[in-house]
Amino acid sequence: MTAYFGRRYMLSASHRLHCDGLTEDQNRAAYGKCNNPHGHGHNYIIEVLIGGAVSPETGMVINLVDLDAVVQTHVLDRFDLVNLNLDPLFTAQVPTTENLCREIFRIVRDSLPTDPPDLNLEYVRVEETENNFFQCYNL
Repeated sequence: MTAYFGRRYMLSASHRLHCDGLTEDQNRAAYGKCNNPHGHGHNYIIEVLIGGAVSPETGMVINLVDLDAVVQTHVLDRFDLVNLNLDPLFTAQVPTTENLCREIFRIVRDSLPTDPPDLNLEYVRVEETENNFFQCYNL
């Protein structure tokens, strides 16, 4: 039987939605006010859901201290209080929240502890505003 453990984190970051392959008019049409040359910021809420077997020794799917360390080290320390456009992950892609969510999913998945071996990152959800959120699932 698989059980699930979810945790929420917060980070603040800025970005400008702009694609060098588009003209200024095309960028404005595609991204609207989010194409502001000075950028804009969000207080993101990141939600992570881990699935796996419940350990008979600890009674947990994953130790929250271990998950917190992964997210702190690989996500929050990297993206909190920064301009996402300046991160190497976004030199070849627009730092939309869809792309941020995909990258966070990849980073967390690749950084999970290997013990227990059956841990699975089920999804990452990034809430950009009270009305906008994005999710990436392990399919």
